[in-house]
Amino acid sequence: MIIQSSEIKAAFSYSPITLSADYRQLDLQIKISAPAQGNHLPIILLAHGFAKSMRDYTPLVDYWTENGFVVIQPTFLDSKTLGLSPTDPRTPNIWQHRLADMTNILDNLSVIENSVPFLKGRLDYSKIAAVGHSYGAQTVGMLLGARVIGTDGHLGLDKSDSRIRAGVLLSATGLGGEFLSPFAAEHFSFMSPSFTELKTPTMVVAGDQDDSPLSSRGPDWFIEPYTLSPGANALLTLHGGEHLLGGITGYGVTDTTDEDPDRVLAVQRLTTAYLHSALNINQPAWDQAVEAFNQGSPSVGTINQK
Repeated sequence: MIIQSSEIKAAFSYSPITLSADYRQLDLQIKISAPAQGNHLPIILLAHGFAKSMRDYTPLVDYWTENGFVVIQPTFLDSKTLGLSPTDPRTPNIWQHRLADMTNILDNLSVIENSVPFLKGRLDYSKIAAVGHSYGAQTVGMLLGARVIGTDGHLGLDKSDSRIRAGVLLSATGLGGEFLSPFAAEHFSFMSPSFTELKTPTMVVAGDQDDSPLSSRGPDWFIEPYTLSPGANALLTLHGGEHLLGGITGYGVTDTTDEDPDRVLAVQRLTTAYLHSALNINQPAWDQAVEAFNQGSPSVGTINQK
């Protein structure tokens, strides 16, 4: 069961923690947010969208930590806080550096744990989930099993990581190829996924008004990660939702065009419940949350399941 407001537990954040990252020629900075109490804590790796950073997505991070998760947030090379030039030779390969950053974190969980006061000995490495938004969803999708189709039509390398037991894709883009705009096809070669290999239990969240200039498909484009992935077994479609899903990137941020606290609350509650069930923290949580949502918030969105 999701913790109610009267049961919310204290949480803390700690940053920056720095990991060596020679492959990107710049150390990797991360932020940790965690409950102040409790042991055997499950972990969420959160991959930010384009230009965001480890400082963003506080509405989600706050809720997840209040409900028992430790959240680890890296700052990728595309973050505007780093100011990398578009002409920097690393720019075309940032999508690969993002994957390497996430693997770097997984490889160094014990280092991270020992770097944070009051966290040592409290993590459960058997309960790791990954969540990504937009560009971050592309990153996480590959860790869950999705593959990139190369310009030669062949599948790229399998970058899935068995340490990640469940995932959530927020505003994840669909198929590439003929469905990409000319600009996207020219500049974002990695936006040609194959979802057939994504077999890790995954929840997809999409807005039914998310009409991206990167594709000719319209809002249905963002549902394809659910319909085409064997592992994606839950879909939340937010009515009236656009790319920021009501404002998940921060409190009062100015770039949210569809600000709606009810949408954000739905994402908070349902992603928490999904991961509680998928990671076997509280098996009934998802079914209970779906029933409560369908009864109390049908105007906010629709839930589909496989």
